[in-house]
Amino acid sequence: MKNERKALVLAGGGITGVGWEVGVLAGLADLGVKLADADVVIGTSAGSVVGALLTSGTDVEQFYQQQLRDASGEIPARLGTANLLRYILAGALPGYDERARARLGKLALAAKTVPEADRRAVIEQRLTTDVWPERPLLITAVDAETGKARVFDRDSGVSLVDAVSASSAVPLVWPPVTIDGRRYIDGGVRSVANVDLAKGYGRVVVLAPIATSLRRSGRISEQLASLGKHLHSVVVSPDAAARRAMGGNSLDPAHRAAAAMAGRVQARAIRDTVAVAWGSPPA
Repeated sequence: MKNERKALVLAGGGITGVGWEVGVLAGLADLGVKLADADVVIGTSAGSVVGALLTSGTDVEQFYQQQLRDASGEIPARLGTANLLRYILAGALPGYDERARARLGKLALAAKTVPEADRRAVIEQRLTTDVWPERPLLITAVDAETGKARVFDRDSGVSLVDAVSASSAVPLVWPPVTIDGRRYIDGGVRSVANVDLAKGYGRVVVLAPIATSLRRSGRISEQLASLGKHLHSVVVSPDAAARRAMGGNSLDPAHRAAAAMAGRVQARAIRDTVAVAWGSPPA
């Protein structure tokens, strides 16, 4: 008996990643491939924002148009070369994954950033609601002190805005998010997409603005392979035109609209491949 349950995995990739993912979703919907029909949505970092929007009941065209509007409510940022080096060294040192994540979390807790409340306000204005959807939505984060992964859902007793804020708390750039006395950082610290959470689903589509990982355990290909040989899956990343539109700084709000438009255009080229993996009718 075929497993037709569908999982949509939305990976991290900064604010331009949000725009690109929304553009791809809107473009595919235009072409009859409705990824909003997923049985579960798994969101990491930028993907947690998009996942919350997609499952909110709001039409995808509405939040696509939101990506095209003025981004003055956002806070421009850049990881920077020095912080990027610290990020890589903390995450690439030998040891268990959790220990490596805790090293990075320690740096994040000590970093000077905007106030936590200011960053939360940015996330709040991105979303259409603070109410968890009825259908399964999984949002990933990492405990800054222990390095342990945490998956938030509607039964976690955590506000949706706080869960998305935690998942989007890029270390050394944004402040760790306080939830029930614990501090959390970006879910992408564990894995850029956390595809392994889709275990038990027979059809998996991954939208990954960034698809690289320092550790083998966090790689999308490795995690997909662990889901089983009968899996129908596809991984979509930005094409050359989308990468140009997104620019060199994924945290720059000025490129959000261009990224969204490029994602919508790219949807035409990937429509049939995604439809096969999703079990949608051919064009």
